[in-house]
Amino acid sequence: MAIYGGYRFPIVVPGVETAASLNAPAALGFLAGNRGKAQIFAKPSRPVWHQSDYARQTAAVRAASGITMAVAPNPTEKMMFQLTLRRRGVSDQAVLRTMEEVPREAFVAPADRDDAYRDSALGIACGQTISQPFVVAYMTEQLQLQKQHRVLEIGTGSGYQAAILSRLCRHVLTIERYRTLADSARARLEKLGYDNIEVLLGDGFDVPAGGGDFDRIIVTAAMERIPEKLLERLRPGGVLIAPVGPHHGVQTLVRIIRTEAGFERKELVDVRFVPALPGIAREL
Repeated sequence: MAIYGGYRFPIVVPGVETAASLNAPAALGFLAGNRGKAQIFAKPSRPVWHQSDYARQTAAVRAASGITMAVAPNPTEKMMFQLTLRRRGVSDQAVLRTMEEVPREAFVAPADRDDAYRDSALGIACGQTISQPFVVAYMTEQLQLQKQHRVLEIGTGSGYQAAILSRLCRHVLTIERYRTLADSARARLEKLGYDNIEVLLGDGFDVPAGGGDFDRIIVTAAMERIPEKLLERLRPGGVLIAPVGPHHGVQTLVRIIRTEAGFERKELVDVRFVPALPGIAREL
């Protein structure tokens, strides 16, 4: 039994649950990534992975972003937000703490702030989305970040994933193909004080050589294959996570580790993401 804000709740121990044990495929549905809809499609042979003083630690960023206490999440919302992540299998304490501390409501549209901590994706500008909290936490956990790491993110969106990453590593370079999103995310992150993030308008398939190499790379849209040029940007021991597969079908969330002998690939769960597109958007 755990006690949060005077309420008692049973502790749920995260575990591994097979797809066959779920009542319906719809139980696995979620919106993922900064690029739009995605859904987990479990295979029977694969497992599906189903607090810091928040007010004190986030008061400064709320004030900086102009968010009033009237729209700040209430304790019950924050409690359920954390419990949902734990129940679905997120167990890394640093990731859970960061998910609680970063004010998600600062990264959603004003009309959606009441729903900021609901476990679903929400629409943002340019027809894109801010990822579902579970997806953000799961992909972040799979990166196994350390404080000294330098991270590349392809697909900035509203900047929420970059903000989460920035609290767990040394530096984040995030690339966005939509100018509107890149400019707004840059301004938002600067205003909130996330000063170890660089937002770049650019092509995620052609990362500038001057950007250097990275300890971790995260991609938030479906690639039919991971470009060799992107793999080459991983430092030895580096980790890349991305959805890989056909643009109009089911993809697999893949985790790749660069070793002395080459690249080790592990398939995590099946997903459906919208396509990762090359180039900079001509409009928006």
